[in-house]
This record gives sequence, C-alpha cells and structure tokens, in this order.
Amino acid sequence: MSHKTVNPESLPKPSGFAHGVLAGNTLFLGGQTALDKAMNIVPGGIVEQFTQAFSNVLTTLREAGGLPEDLVSVTIYLTDVDDYMANGREIGRIWREMAGSEYPAMAGIGVTRLWQKEALIEIQGIAVIPER
Repeated sequence: MSHKTVNPESLPKPSGFAHGVLAGNTLFLGGQTALDKAMNIVPGGIVEQFTQAFSNVLTTLREAGGLPEDLVSVTIYLTDVDDYMANGREIGRIWREMAGSEYPAMAGIGVTRLWQKEALIEIQGIAVIPER
C-alpha cells in the first residue's frame, strides 16, 4: 500500500518527521506540541498548550481531508498529569468546541519531558477518513 505525507504549510516545517502520513484511508498523526508557526511554544499553561497542540493535530487532519469525528485514537503525553486533571473541565470544553462531543479511544501518559523543554503536552492520533 502506498502512503503520502501530509505537512500543512500553516504548521512549522517538519524536519526529520511528518505531521501526518496517510496510508489508504488511515491517517497517522505525528505528535504535536504547542508550537506556533514561528516555532515557539505558546505562552501560558496546560490549557493554552492543549489548545495549540490540538489545533495543530486538527490542521493536519483537515489537510488530509478528514474531520474531527474521523479520529479513532488519541494519545496525550503530559509532563504534569495532575495539572492536566486540575484543568480537565476547561480542556474538555475546548475539545467540544474544536471537535464536538464525540470522543475517540484515548490514553493519557505521564512523561518526564518532551522534545521542547517548555512543552507540557504532546498529542498524537489516528484517524480513519471515509470517502465523502
């Protein structure tokens, strides 16, 4: 099966990775931190970083022709699980604003650090994009 990379121009240019890889109708979404176009982690805490990281994921998904409801699996890596849980209501509200009330299979994993030292969160996922 052939595959193609998906690298939206509105996201930072990838180096050594792809934002997404489409294999058939399955999109594998590379891990996204809260990097903005200028390659800076957005200021603020976990809520602001979640918003930017998830926006980056959805940008890649849409570039491949998908919609938020096409997400089937999401993994969230966190440097501070307690901080994420303390802000869970707000993060859930933001999810619903950005992606609706359907949730994919999900996992949250605590890690000691991420690629960018300032990053508090990284989100990766898998989507199955139906023909529309």
